[in-house]
Amino acid sequence: MQPILGELNHVAIAVPDLEAAARRYRDIFGARVSAPLPLPEHGVTTVFVALPNTKIELLHPLGEKSPVASFLARNPAGGIHHLCYEVADLGAARDRLVQEGARVLGDGEPRIGAHGKPVLFLHPKDFDGTLIELEQR
Repeated sequence: MQPILGELNHVAIAVPDLEAAARRYRDIFGARVSAPLPLPEHGVTTVFVALPNTKIELLHPLGEKSPVASFLARNPAGGIHHLCYEVADLGAARDRLVQEGARVLGDGEPRIGAHGKPVLFLHPKDFDGTLIELEQR
């Protein structure tokens, strides 16, 4: 059986103050930090921190119905929100995972993510309490 997961694309961290978090990564670590990118269809504003082998995505709620707002309500200091893995064929990965009993969040259809590529999210209860994002390579 061929593996589904490719490279780790990013680790997402929900933060209560996006500007302060971005500043810490830029000023303390000397990291390259992107400009904030609002993603209304996902209910977040995101900033990416570039690392040599992956990225850190800093997430902040955009609107009251943001899933990140409910995460921060439970974790006011912030914390790791999800892991994102690249996959060669998002549709085939989804179909195989569903066949294995995994639950895809939302309507099961990919949406365009922060990198302009299709993404899906998998239910954290199916993956040891970890929200998984799959992104088309």
